[in-house]
Amino acid sequence: MASGRMEFHAESIMQHANFCFVLPNDVSMEEVKDKRHYDRPTKSLILLHGLTGTDSDWLYGGVAQEMAIQYNLAVFMPTTGNSFYLDRGYPGGNFATYVGEEFPEYIKSTFGYCQSREDTLIGGLSMGGFGAIHTAFAFPERFSACVALSSALKIHEIADTGRRLDGVVPEPMIRDIFGDPSKLLESDKNPEWLFKKCKAEGKPLPRLYMAIGTEDYLYRDNQDFRRFLEAENADFFYEDGPGVHNWTFWNEYINRGLAWVLQ
Repeated sequence: MASGRMEFHAESIMQHANFCFVLPNDVSMEEVKDKRHYDRPTKSLILLHGLTGTDSDWLYGGVAQEMAIQYNLAVFMPTTGNSFYLDRGYPGGNFATYVGEEFPEYIKSTFGYCQSREDTLIGGLSMGGFGAIHTAFAFPERFSACVALSSALKIHEIADTGRRLDGVVPEPMIRDIFGDPSKLLESDKNPEWLFKKCKAEGKPLPRLYMAIGTEDYLYRDNQDFRRFLEAENADFFYEDGPGVHNWTFWNEYINRGLAWVLQ
């Protein structure tokens, strides 16, 4: 097992961008519960943090190393600040482009992973759950599957009110990230709009796993998105269970999500 932290100059966000990684390059088979994952080449997982988080969250709070071992995954965890993984539309602020294009290309050229759509997954929690869904639908040619946990799917609330989110994200920040609320639903910042666009263009859409705790404050928003996916006949699997917005829930359900997308 190799792990570490690196940085490189990312043009899309005009900064030296940090990321952590875990590589299952010397795993003992005695540690692995389902050895069939080692009957294939290692797949890649880009794993996104939540609001106020960093690239190390999934290492110290989460189970990135265990998931790398159990599922034969090279896991890469970028830092993007409180960006919601969206493009601002100006140089230095294009975080969707960074996560969906530049970062996977850097991984490919430096580590040799993210070589194909089939072998590249994306996942995340909270803001990162939103980011994983958005990125998967924005770059469907790059990602074959997505695992989204406790996703901050607040698009309709922002469009309706334009106000701060749950007392956490202030209005000026919301407008900088999401733009004019009156135009949000028909824009490429809306995962629903992206899904319909991909479907209309006949693009292959990534398989999606999503999960939310029944006591999570984002539960209603995830139910709304679930109903949207059902109406669109999307290839997805949804589940919920007792839990709030914390690592106890995420560490259990990242395992369940990976088991589903890699079955």
